[in-house]
Amino acid sequence: MTEQNADDPGSAPGSEPPALRLIGLHKEFGDNVAVRRVDLTIPQGSFFGLVGPNGAGKTTALSMAVGLLRPDGGRCEVFGVDVWSDPVRAKSVLGVLPDGLSMPERLTGREVLTYIGQLRGIEPTELTGRVDELLEVMQLTEAERTLVVDYSTGMRKKIGLATALLHRPRLLVLDEPFEAVDPVSAVALKTILQRFVASGGSAVLSSHVMPLVEQLCDTVAVMAGGDVVAAGPLDEVRGDSTLEEAFVRLVGADAKTGEGLSWLAS
Repeated sequence: MTEQNADDPGSAPGSEPPALRLIGLHKEFGDNVAVRRVDLTIPQGSFFGLVGPNGAGKTTALSMAVGLLRPDGGRCEVFGVDVWSDPVRAKSVLGVLPDGLSMPERLTGREVLTYIGQLRGIEPTELTGRVDELLEVMQLTEAERTLVVDYSTGMRKKIGLATALLHRPRLLVLDEPFEAVDPVSAVALKTILQRFVASGGSAVLSSHVMPLVEQLCDTVAVMAGGDVVAAGPLDEVRGDSTLEEAFVRLVGADAKTGEGLSWLAS
């Protein structure tokens, strides 16, 4: 796969396709409908948050959107390019950090980045410079000779994000990038993502941590039971309440307070 950085790989003259579009996306596992005919549009230049309870279909939807899981129905487009009919073109402008990312455990961080850069056809001198910068920005320079198998969770998230950024994508799709990440690493990741969007990139962040989504995202969608139950600008979706309060109301959750656990009282 060679590196591509087309200005707009899927646009017709005078048009501006969204960064990501899901059209009637559908997936079933046996009798379970994981994602039900979902339509969703992520505008260019947005920091988009996808939230929902466990089992809502977030990971399944994003896995189909980026070409990791084949849908049973519907289409996924990245800047107007169909992810499944033209995957090389679509993935040339797409950076992905999936939940539970597997890495070459017996390589160092520098070796992982160099290997992936070579697969993407990045010119050697350019690749060396990018790897140096990414290791420095991710605060991994001192650990560049440490094997990935010895990385902490936070270090794994950062090297995973580095691999997603290496080829200069226009769209980042991140599934639970802050899960089990320490506060210091989380601050570094937030800064990098905010800089990416501020410089013209687009990002999709899946999370069940509402304050994090409120802090980073300008547009959100709420999923529940395989459906998108609300989508739009952050202020419109949460209204006069917090996103967490709006989320509980939208998904119909009955928050349990533990009032019946009298045996816990001393």
